Amino acid sequence: MNKEKLSIATLMEQSGVKFGTSGARGLVNAMTDRICYAYTVAFLEYLHQENLITKGGQVAFAGDLRPSTPGIMAAVYRAISECGFNPINTGFIPSPALALFGIQYDIPSIMVTGSHIPDDRNGIKFNRPDGEILKQDELGIRQQQVSLPEQLFDVNGAFNEPPALPAVDSSAHNAYVRRYIDFIGVDALKGLRVGLYEHSGVARMSLIEILQGVGADVVRLGYSDTFIPVDTEAIRPQDIALGKAWSQEFKLDSVVSTDGDGDRPLISDESGQWLRGDVAGILCADFLDARWVVTPVSSNSAVELSAKFEGVVRTRIGSPFVITAMQALLREGRQAVVGYEANGGFLSADRLMLNDQILEPLPTRDAVIVILSILMLARQSNLVISALVNSLPARFTHSDRLKAFPTELSQQMLARFQSGDIANDSQAIVEAFDNTFGQVSEIDLTDGVRITFNEGEIVHLRPSGNAPEFRCYTESDSEARVREMNEICMNILEGWRTL
Repeated sequence: MNKEKLSIATLMEQSGVKFGTSGARGLVNAMTDRICYAYTVAFLEYLHQENLITKGGQVAFAGDLRPSTPGIMAAVYRAISECGFNPINTGFIPSPALALFGIQYDIPSIMVTGSHIPDDRNGIKFNRPDGEILKQDELGIRQQQVSLPEQLFDVNGAFNEPPALPAVDSSAHNAYVRRYIDFIGVDALKGLRVGLYEHSGVARMSLIEILQGVGADVVRLGYSDTFIPVDTEAIRPQDIALGKAWSQEFKLDSVVSTDGDGDRPLISDESGQWLRGDVAGILCADFLDARWVVTPVSSNSAVELSAKFEGVVRTRIGSPFVITAMQALLREGRQAVVGYEANGGFLSADRLMLNDQILEPLPTRDAVIVILSILMLARQSNLVISALVNSLPARFTHSDRLKAFPTELSQQMLARFQSGDIANDSQAIVEAFDNTFGQVSEIDLTDGVRITFNEGEIVHLRPSGNAPEFRCYTESDSEARVREMNEICMNILEGWRTL
């Protein structure tokens, strides 16, 4: 049998399917059977080298609902089988449900998902037996040299004989649903009327069962057989309009949803106004009685100003950095450690308690815990959700992105702000923003360039970690001003394309 020797690092460069902040992602036409098979082999061989898995052991896999996912799942399944492991097809379930299953059974898992990005792209997210891979694991996978049987693929990288997926094991779905019904309690949300924006999110069936299981009256809305790229950090105008219209039409206490793979939440107040993910994260952490919070530099500064927590740790953007910081806090002996991102995804590092019920840690982004926590906080406080939001310090954030903005150009422009000390850079920054925001008081280079101006306004510029996009985050003390700031910044960034 002839074998083809491949360097994963070289394959990533040649194919364009590279690691970003949430696994390996790329254009669907680049994610051939051969590429996906090779990446899966590299992941498994890396785990075997690290003594995290033994031959004959189980490996779970799942996928989201975009049209390219079943084909990639087939490549993953075949690679697991031919590497000498026992594959478990957990079906089409949320990413956190798969990760939870892997952690519970101490086995690795592989999620086929592009999350919120358009369906011309997809991705593969790898989880170790103890949770999602971190940056050092990505490096170990990239360094792998794998051997592939040449007869498996045709000249285009497609399987000569495509495999059929095995029967679905529903254990992961059932355990995920049970986790939250047991924690929150049957009938805990009885009398609450909740709209579920289903769209094409793979979490829609889990959410129906969970919400109904804890007593909510669920109104199902917006089901779609066509994939819709719902991005919780860049909510589409049509989704903004839908939230408000549904809330009024059906007299809802909240509308809830997730992104494509169920790790990032959308939750609205009683008027259908969607909450920002970093605001939702504060409310979720508050309900769970968290003591320590880890969140990226792009998140709303109301978390510190609220004085609700013993400490707040800021990181680079991306769940691997949040997880690493949470682990460091646990090693220091800290307790009730949680994390969240500006996209709303929530992570827990150790056990949490509610009415003598234990919630085991889930150190990967999850949407359901945020939705349930905010609904429960409103119920227990006897407040509408907008009142919960208004109880926080008045800090507003907004973000937008320029698509098709080359990463190389992003890095080149940011390099102008990343050399020298603040005194030398501040006037250049003021001029770069057309003297719009006043003088600079602080520059944070943790991830991209986060600039705080003397009046407390913040502009944060950062290239996307998994797409040719340039993101801009702004923060101020009024919603109108923060949107105005973001529009000004986007116009300035647009002009950078021609420099």
